[in-house]
Amino acid sequence: MVSREYLINLLKDNNVFLEGDFTLSSGQKSNYYINMKKAITEPEILSTISKLITSKIDLDDIDKVAGPALGAVPIATAVSLESKIPLLMIRKEKKGYGTSKLIEGELNEGDNVIVVEDVSTTGGSLLKAIKAINDNGGNVIRAFVVVDRQEGAIEKFEKEGIKLEPLINVNEFFD
Repeated sequence: MVSREYLINLLKDNNVFLEGDFTLSSGQKSNYYINMKKAITEPEILSTISKLITSKIDLDDIDKVAGPALGAVPIATAVSLESKIPLLMIRKEKKGYGTSKLIEGELNEGDNVIVVEDVSTTGGSLLKAIKAINDNGGNVIRAFVVVDRQEGAIEKFEKEGIKLEPLINVNEFFD
C-alpha cells in the first residue's frame, strides 16, 4: 500500500535529501537541498507521488491537473495518467514562437484545476502558475506539493485564499 511513510523511505533510499551549501530557486541560501529532479526521474517515486495526490482529490470536481515547468510537469503528467484527468503545463513565460502560449493543454473557462509542485520554499513560482491559470479562465481549487521546506509557502498561500497541501514536510527527513 502506498503511504507517506513509503514515499519518505523512497526519497531517503534514493538520496534525494542532500546536505551542503546550496542556493535555492528563491535565491535563498540553504545548508540542505531536496533534489526532486532526481526523485521524479525514478518511476517508483513518481508513481507513489501520483497515487498519493490522486487519493486526496475528488475526481468529480476536477477538470484539469496542472504543473509549472520544469519540475512539476512529470508529477502533473503522472497524476493525469493515474486520475485520468487532462493535463495542463504552465510555462515560466510565453514562448516567442509558434502559438506563444503560456499554458499548454486545453484550459476552458470555469475549469476546476489542481496544481502540483515538487518542492515549495516561498511558493512564488507556484503562485505565478496559479495566477496564469486564473487569468486565463481557470479556477484553481487545490494545490499540492511533494515536499514543503516549511519556510513560509503555506502561510503565503493562505493569504491568497488557497490551501497548499504538502505530501511531506522537510522536518520528516530529520526524524
